[in-house]
Order: sequence, then C-alpha cells, then structure tokens
Amino acid sequence: MKCRSLPVAAALAATAALLLTACGSGDDKSGDNDKSAGSGHAAETPKESASASGAPAGAKPDGVDVSLPSDMDLVFDWDKPKDKNEAAAMEDAANYLRAIYRGVDKRTAKDAAVTAYATGDGLHYAQVQINEWIKGGWTATGTLRHYDATTRSAPNGQSVEVAFCADSGKFYGKEIKTKKILTTKPSIEDFDYFKIVMVKLPKGDGLWQASKVFVETKAAKCR
Repeated sequence: MKCRSLPVAAALAATAALLLTACGSGDDKSGDNDKSAGSGHAAETPKESASASGAPAGAKPDGVDVSLPSDMDLVFDWDKPKDKNEAAAMEDAANYLRAIYRGVDKRTAKDAAVTAYATGDGLHYAQVQINEWIKGGWTATGTLRHYDATTRSAPNGQSVEVAFCADSGKFYGKEIKTKKILTTKPSIEDFDYFKIVMVKLPKGDGLWQASKVFVETKAAKCR
C-alpha cells in the first residue's frame, strides 16, 4: 500500500482543481507516490511583501479545540512576525492546517475547528481533503514539518498571504481498520510549497480564516 496524489475536480470556480492526498493499494515501487496535501488556485493574492512568520501551538486558541492525537505531530518551525495582523494570520493558518487533520482524526469535515478557521474556497478545500481521507479509510501518523514561512499583507489590512514549505517525509497514511502504516521512500514528492490567503473575520476578535489555498507539489525549492 502506498499514499499517492489523486486528482479531483473542484466545484468551486471555473478553472479550479484540487490534487488530493490519498492512499491506494498495490506494491508500486516506481517512486511516483506521495503524501502531499492538495492544490487549488488562489484568484487573488495580497500585494506588498512582509517578513518571516510563525505560529505557536495551542490546544484551544480562540476557544476552538485544534488538539491532535499524540501520534500526529504538526510542527511549525518558523518565527513570529512583528506585524500584529500578520502574526495573527500566520497563527490561524497553522490552526487551519491543524483543523484539517483534526477532521481527519475525528472522521468528519464538520468539526468546529474546520468551520472556525476556514471560509469560501478554503473551507471547500478543507472539506474535500478530509472527506478523501475518510472515504479511503485512512488517518495520518508521524511528523509534518512546516518551515521557511513568509507573509504579505494586502493594502487594506484585511487579508494576508501566508506562504511556507512543508516536508511530509515522516508523515504517513494509516489504515483505520488494520492500523497499518503506509510508509513511503524519501523523495521530491515529500516537499510542497503552500500559499494560503487568510482573511480577517469582520466580527471576530482577531480571528483569521483561510479563504484560498494554493499548493505547489514536488517543490524543489523546499528541499
């Protein structure tokens, strides 16, 4: 059994598409398997650059539970930016990713964390990701590392693009029924480059939500 990317059409916008994480059966040793998250297209990105950013861990940030099982470790190896809005957006981008894998663990795309940290295309992306794991009968285990993060703020201060690398070389699918871990050999398939557009919730107290997601798979710049 190997984890591999599964292309799935998205019903979001005219040309949107997702490349979803999935695991398939067989003893394929060709090296074309991966455990990458997915990719979608962000129609708009903020303008103006900013510095490296970070996101601290927390069980219940904003009063929302984003805790994960002990064998599922999402590491965010980056520094917190000086700009208050960018720091908050970066932290909630990390919470968005935690929410996705919490949904995978809880076997539901309707977990409170998912709806708290996502909206629009970002919410659709999260739900499709989670549902693919559920349909396949898999959960995840291991360490997923995120690093080399940067942020870019929009002029109006209401959106921030959070960009970063992810290394899933030690993060695997695991069959729910058999508990079998679907390991893969290290390769370029393990590296992805994310861009997540975070928008500030109008009535929320500093809460930011993922509105669009773009992922470049097999990202050589992240090696």
